[in-house]
Amino acid sequence: MSATLAFLGPIGWQEMFILALIGLLLFGKRLPEVGRNLGKGIVEFKKGLQGIEDEVRQAGPPAKTPENPYQIPPPNAPAAAQGPAAEKTAAPTQTPPSVHH
Repeated sequence: MSATLAFLGPIGWQEMFILALIGLLLFGKRLPEVGRNLGKGIVEFKKGLQGIEDEVRQAGPPAKTPENPYQIPPPNAPAAAQGPAAEKTAAPTQTPPSVHH
């Protein structure tokens, strides 16, 4: 993988090493401070995300949508679970005639 610098073309590992060495020489004394501030920024960002996640959890689950009355019930579902459409088409139940001896 090679990086490309605007007008200089692709940069190899040797050039990147030299640039890093120059950066270390120029900013060497401030690097611990930069690292510390970068770490604090990351921690604050994570705290902000955690706060947003907590607010979402406290809001509760999303509202349930009403059941679809036209949904096809599973094959062995009881008649009450089949919804209003099934109640209209259900066959009337008949009691068997009693046999007297």
